[in-house]
Amino acid sequence: MEHPAPAPEPMLLDAQPPAAACEKQKQQQGEGNDAVTGHIISTTIGGKNGEPKQTISYMAERVVGTGSFGIVFQAKCLETGETVAIKKVLQDRRYKNRELQLMRSMDHPNVISLRHCFFSTTSRDELFLNLVMEYVPETLYRVLKHYSNANQRMPLIYVKLYMYQLFRALAYIHTVPGVCHRDLKPQNVLVDPLTHKVKLCDFGSAKVLVAGEPNISYICSRYYRAPELIFGATEYNTSIDIWSAGCVLAELLLGRPLFPGESAVDQLVEIIKVLGTPTREEIRCMNPNYTEFRFPQIKAHPWHKVFHKRMPPEAIDLASRLLQYSPSLHCTALDACAHPFFDELWVPNAQLPNGRPFPPLFDFKHELANASPDLINRLLPEHVRRQGGVS
Repeated sequence: MEHPAPAPEPMLLDAQPPAAACEKQKQQQGEGNDAVTGHIISTTIGGKNGEPKQTISYMAERVVGTGSFGIVFQAKCLETGETVAIKKVLQDRRYKNRELQLMRSMDHPNVISLRHCFFSTTSRDELFLNLVMEYVPETLYRVLKHYSNANQRMPLIYVKLYMYQLFRALAYIHTVPGVCHRDLKPQNVLVDPLTHKVKLCDFGSAKVLVAGEPNISYICSRYYRAPELIFGATEYNTSIDIWSAGCVLAELLLGRPLFPGESAVDQLVEIIKVLGTPTREEIRCMNPNYTEFRFPQIKAHPWHKVFHKRMPPEAIDLASRLLQYSPSLHCTALDACAHPFFDELWVPNAQLPNGRPFPPLFDFKHELANASPDLINRLLPEHVRRQGGVS
């Protein structure tokens, strides 16, 4: 085990600290996974506005995710015993970290919460940002894998619970901080297997989209990438997340990805096989600058034939509303929450299959601020309205 690093200088967590104020980590094997496990990281928080300074130490227990961004590891706070997830990313000293800025602006029951953050450096003077977040043990990807390995479909009650909470998270990030996630997929949806509460995570690709400002189109994991991105659109909006959510819904219902393309072009072929060839008008809606229109004319595959015979019509209807070529035709996340597919969740005193109550589903924050009275009535069951409704 490596020794605790010396306590760093007091750190203002809302400022970008100089390297000298960073906690020094003694790494013997670079930044590899082995070097993280068993490592103790100490940092100081507080010391601002008269708050007392406090040293917090984390024991890194195991790596739970890796990617081009860096690593995510599970850690235990030695002072409190709390388990947390720490995302460690290489930081460019010239820029503020967008993920950190966005996570500070968000507060919602279905969005992963940032506990605090600190910087660390290596012996090679590389600067790392450590985002300390609440720990949720499972991902929707692993839950899906569990069912497919057992040759089973996910029970519909769980599909409804997970998707409803995911739409709640999207309704919040799209309307309150105005954030587009841009990488929605089952790996980025966390699930507590005991309570079945869902949290949207990984805001490494997220961005506040500003109308008229171009954005990169090469964004989002391929199976979940909206067709306007494949057509090279740079002026898109949060409807790209709604398409991704439609792909996730279809995957939960089917037990496998709906559009498993092996390349960007193949991805479009997979979409065309289901939605049919887009019309010129639909292509114009996705990307007005796209002119190379050469596709075989394929008819749309009826949605009820995409799913198995016993699929409830409400599930098929919701999928068809989310997965459309024209971005302007996608329903909003809040509209999706009010879809009849989720009616089962409105039953008073409803319980999970394990006998526990449902996780909180109607504790809306600020996302109802601009919703119509009719939509609010559809989002709040009568038994909730009787109890005082929404704060």
